[in-house]
Amino acid sequence: MKKVTDKQRLLIIDDDEVYCDVLQEAFEKRGFVTKVAHDAEQSKKLIEKFQPELAVVDLRLEQESGLHIIKLLKESDESTQVVMLTGYASIATAVEAVKLGAIQYLTKPANADEILAAFAQPNPDVETTLAERPLSVKRLQWEHMQKVLLECDGNISETARQLNMHRRTLQRMLAKRPVRD
Repeated sequence: MKKVTDKQRLLIIDDDEVYCDVLQEAFEKRGFVTKVAHDAEQSKKLIEKFQPELAVVDLRLEQESGLHIIKLLKESDESTQVVMLTGYASIATAVEAVKLGAIQYLTKPANADEILAAFAQPNPDVETTLAERPLSVKRLQWEHMQKVLLECDGNISETARQLNMHRRTLQRMLAKRPVRD
């Protein structure tokens, strides 16, 4: 694993513009060259042009899954180090993010120091403890929809077909924030 040093190219992908601005400023003060994307389309363009060495990716980008972005980053350059951020931490999405190539999974709000510490860790945190309460049915449903959406490469229509539901219903459900457990 490469050591995290300054002057590296860091891509921040999050639909929360204020949070992105704060992170971008913090990383630039630490000497990183940073770019920000707020959706999947911007992300795709920046991945090609900017060729980041490091990336911070939010799990949820409006109606898209950030898990799909991890795949794009790794396809573009296998050596890109990715830290996944989310406000909705769960074991299932953490495992999926690591399988796709993320080196760590952090819950929001994570600051620049926590993110840098995650990049510096050589291996994903396998000591994740299970919640005392199991996930709610609504939360499990949301997690399953995200998994199927990822398997369908972000195609809403195909995901709806596989889940045996109407496309608009799926879009409405994906637009809602999942309940916190």
